[in-house]
Amino acid sequence: MLPSIIVPLYNEEAVLPLLVGRLDELVGGLNCDVEVLLVDDGSRDRTLALAREAAARDPKYRVLSFSRNFGHQAAITAGLDFADGDAVVIMGADLQDRPEIIGRMLELFREGYDVVSAQRESREGDGAYKRMTASVFYWLMRRTVDQRIMPEVADFRLLSRGAVHAIRQFREQHRFMRGLIAWLGLNEATVRFKRGPRAAGTTKYPTLKMAAFAWTAITSFSGLPLRFGVLAGMGMTMLGVLYFIYAAYRALIEHATVPGWTTLVFLQIFFSGAILLSIGLMGEYLARVYDESMRRPLYVLREMVNMPRRNAQTDRV
Repeated sequence: MLPSIIVPLYNEEAVLPLLVGRLDELVGGLNCDVEVLLVDDGSRDRTLALAREAAARDPKYRVLSFSRNFGHQAAITAGLDFADGDAVVIMGADLQDRPEIIGRMLELFREGYDVVSAQRESREGDGAYKRMTASVFYWLMRRTVDQRIMPEVADFRLLSRGAVHAIRQFREQHRFMRGLIAWLGLNEATVRFKRGPRAAGTTKYPTLKMAAFAWTAITSFSGLPLRFGVLAGMGMTMLGVLYFIYAAYRALIEHATVPGWTTLVFLQIFFSGAILLSIGLMGEYLARVYDESMRRPLYVLREMVNMPRRNAQTDRV
């Protein structure tokens, strides 16, 4: 059996030597050949140079380098496109995803599971704010994207060869790999682990980037924002009907003029904002349709090291 390990990299100069050392220890204990795909996502530090050094020292390390930064999900996609293993593991470079878990993942894979996900049972090194925002993120994903998305499961997981072939068929531009894997509905097991702090470097997912990631996930898998606009419109219509009944009662029954200048101004602003919000949501979905219609490649490779010559769903410059 040949396992493949995919590690997306973006400005991971500080942690990459530590990662390579831990992976060397892991491979030494697996008693089988392993390929490690280091996918450089347009790093601006010495990440690519260090990845080249690892590949020159040991042929099990294979390097894919993007022409620019295409994003974490595109880096995972590239690794899946080029992975040759019977089982493919996706893990982060910061060593919060503990490489030692991979051995247990492979055991469950041999038992017949197509997906083995690493589920965090603790988040050491994360503050209260980070834990709170993470909980909100997974709550939103399960209720707006797919109920099958497991809480506290990120991209650290093992996929069978069949699952990889299925994922390769998805070529949409706005990607949320956790949602795609959940959508497959394959036989899944979990391995619980304690997530440690970053070994070095800084997080690549601050709050604003995580919020954008959540928005991409929601709009890629759900029409809920558009349906929310419909529900909001219905609610405002009902409010308008109730206000009309109130005004008619005051005018016809009590023969009183309704003092409503402030109310009218409020309703004008409220309805105008709601209309613009609905138009903006439709524009967001239309922009995504436009992106998909152009059928641009998900990434462009600048360099490959130790990679076998074969066809892949990618372009190279």
